[in-house]
Amino acid sequence: MRALLSFTVLALLLLVHGSQAVYVQDGNVKFSLESVKKLKELMDENKVINPRMVASKASKPNYSPCQDKDLPEEFQPVCKREDADAIFQRLCM
Repeated sequence: MRALLSFTVLALLLLVHGSQAVYVQDGNVKFSLESVKKLKELMDENKVINPRMVASKASKPNYSPCQDKDLPEEFQPVCKREDADAIFQRLCM
């Protein structure tokens, strides 16, 4: 009986620990892992310039993910900061 109780407590602890959200932190701001994945996807999205050249959005001069309508809402406060581009670049490394 005692072994069953110990096993149940251990299983519950593992379940609770495994269900916690994962966050990515840059300085004093943190974002959910899912939002960072979406940001990276937006910045790495390939655009065909001609059949022999492919460039990512992020390699374009003056590109900012803040201009993208698909940017997760979680990043909107970052767009108001002067260092927004640097934060986005660090998150997408």
